This record gives sequence, structure tokens and C-alpha cells, in this order.
Amino acid sequence: MGEKSAQKRKFILETARKVFVEKGFKKVTMKDIVEACEISRGGLYLYFESTGQIFLEVMKLESEETDDVFSDKITEDATAADILVLFLQEQKKELLRRKDTLTQAIYEYYFENQPGKKDNILKKQFDSAVKIMEKLIETGVGNGELYCEDCQGTARNIMFVLEGLKISAQTIGITAETVDREIRFILGSLGVEME
Repeated sequence: MGEKSAQKRKFILETARKVFVEKGFKKVTMKDIVEACEISRGGLYLYFESTGQIFLEVMKLESEETDDVFSDKITEDATAADILVLFLQEQKKELLRRKDTLTQAIYEYYFENQPGKKDNILKKQFDSAVKIMEKLIETGVGNGELYCEDCQGTARNIMFVLEGLKISAQTIGITAETVDREIRFILGSLGVEME
């Protein structure tokens, strides 16, 4: 793909993201994306076949950007505990962000398209996050900065707590104090005090 095509594709994805944030997933049509991008229907179909395909690419792009932001904040001398605290602080920001979030659209997409599928991307992302968290905890335990008897179980529990907070943020609402309380509990269970 040439540079111009890559830029056009990225523009479509960034514009489509705004449409998905505004409308969720279920209500978005290819026509909505065509109108938001101010391109022809054929121009959109050169790059994407469906709203589902566009949405998956938007999610992938968002995940990459989030990973980049997180990675950029990790210093060279950061400990496992430092990285864990930074990760939880980034999660807090995401949880408290009321606008400009894809959470509703993500759940709509998965309820409509993924139930029971073996290749469920959301499950793969969750499982991957658990493995990364487990390795981080194991490293901290190995360095003597964290305490944990069951790294895998604790990692899984942390990710379930964060997922539950995401749902709560979208349904019943949560406060910074609620998120801080859960973060303190997570860190305290690993022997880390939150400032």
C-alpha cells in the first residue's frame, strides 16, 4: 500500500472511530462513515467491506496507540512495581473518561458478533493481558518488590476487576474514589503502598 493510500486508510479509521464513539456499533452504517469521511461509497469500499471490518481495525489501531502511550511512559530504570502502578493509573484515566470512548461500541459489537466464537478477539486480548500481568507480577516477586503466592490467579483477578469497573463506568457510573479504592486494594494485596 502506497503512502497516500495508507494515509487515506488511517483517515477513514480515525473518522470512523468518532462515528462509533457517537453512535455505538449497532447503529453505524457504511453510509454514516461515507458521510463523515466525505468520500464516495466506492472510495470507502476500496479499503473496507463492512462496518464490522472497519470496527475491528479501529479497535486494533486504538490498542496500538494505547500500548505506545503506556510504553513511552515507562522509564529505563522502572521496577515491576513502578510499571504496575503506571498501568493502573492509565486504566484509571481510561475508566473515568466519560466521552470519547469506544466501550459501548465494543460491547455492542461483541454481543452481536462474537458469542461462543473460538477466535473471540476480546477474549484473546483479555487472556493476553492476564499473561502480561502475570509476568509483571512474577518479575516483581522475583525482585522482592512484590508479594504474591498465586501470580496467575492474581493477574486474572486484576483484569476481572478492571473489566468490571469498565462495565460499571458505562452503566452505573464510578468515581475517582471508587477506582482509587480498588487500585489500593490491588496494590495492597501485592505489598505495594499507593501514595
